[in-house]
Amino acid sequence: MNSESLAVQMLIEWLKRFWPAPMAVSTSERALSCVGAVLGLLFSGWLCHAVLGSASPWLIAPMGASAVLLFAVPASPLAQPWSILGGNLVSALVGVTCAAWLGHSAPVAALAGGLAIAVMFALRCLHPPGGAVALTAVLAGSEIAQLGYSFALYPVALNSCGLLLIGLLFNNALRRRYPHRPLEHANVHQTRDPIPRDRLGFTPDDLDAVLKARGELLDISREDLEDILLQTEARAYQRRFGEVRCATIMSRDVLSLRPDSSLDEARASLREHRLTAMPVLNPQHELQGMLSVHELLQATAEQTTVAQCMRRQPPTCRADWPITYLLQILSDTDVHQVPVLDERCRVVGLVSQSDLLAALFRMSLQAPSPTPTPAAAQAV
Repeated sequence: MNSESLAVQMLIEWLKRFWPAPMAVSTSERALSCVGAVLGLLFSGWLCHAVLGSASPWLIAPMGASAVLLFAVPASPLAQPWSILGGNLVSALVGVTCAAWLGHSAPVAALAGGLAIAVMFALRCLHPPGGAVALTAVLAGSEIAQLGYSFALYPVALNSCGLLLIGLLFNNALRRRYPHRPLEHANVHQTRDPIPRDRLGFTPDDLDAVLKARGELLDISREDLEDILLQTEARAYQRRFGEVRCATIMSRDVLSLRPDSSLDEARASLREHRLTAMPVLNPQHELQGMLSVHELLQATAEQTTVAQCMRRQPPTCRADWPITYLLQILSDTDVHQVPVLDERCRVVGLVSQSDLLAALFRMSLQAPSPTPTPAAAQAV
């Protein structure tokens, strides 16, 4: 390949970087994001208009950008309540201050945008539309200029509050975690040891070191990124070892307790069968809860029956689910047995840590041995 062809190929590869990457978002999520933004902006504008009438601008353009973050990517650190309220408010204050001291011009607007980013970083409320709010305070014209510092309260703060209120109601109605709090993976036994999952593979410290080395802000929390990587590992593990189902490894002769059983009867059953936990079933064989030694030790004098101290919503699984679903539950939490339910929520089996450990051991024996590298072969 001559130099001219190589240059053309490099140019083509460089131009490909401008092509948008596919977005792994379902059609329903896209539609809901649009509906949420419409509702949020309508309510925000109505609220400001109802409070201020026509005496003040009742909806500013940067709120459209806030709506994109709040309803389309509510898990983003840039879309959380403090980012929306704090970011828009402090950016408005920065913009008004720059306009009051330096006038209304493009260079002043650029300075206001840069200073707004610096303040948002300092206050941990980085919100991209805040930069637009700062520019609006400088360049929006005489109507905004006459408001002075009141611009930060109305319409900016009022718009932000109205938008956030709808965001809280809408996102939680759809069972999105908002305000978004990443799932924590703490050691439930409260020791200094890392959880079992972190003793092999990458650890949170490894991830922190990589993120620190990159040095740039990612639009995802560290905890969410860690969770995505762990789920990816689980899928790769499932692909490698096949899809062994819970029905294959579960215990089918399930020993259980009744909700009205006394705690003395429960202790005797656990002792007799050398178990640490047992499911609690009603006469229809439907799961009511789980009773473990831990709940028995925490029982008070007023609690005399199993129903009064059992765990009412224990983790469960279905018979046709892959066992990789149970890996994190049975290794990193205080759960040691998972009931297996049928379509009617009746218990048809139980998977314990011992069942899972035996299955993983058998699968590792059956897995094909890796092909040795030439260096390893020479060493042998």
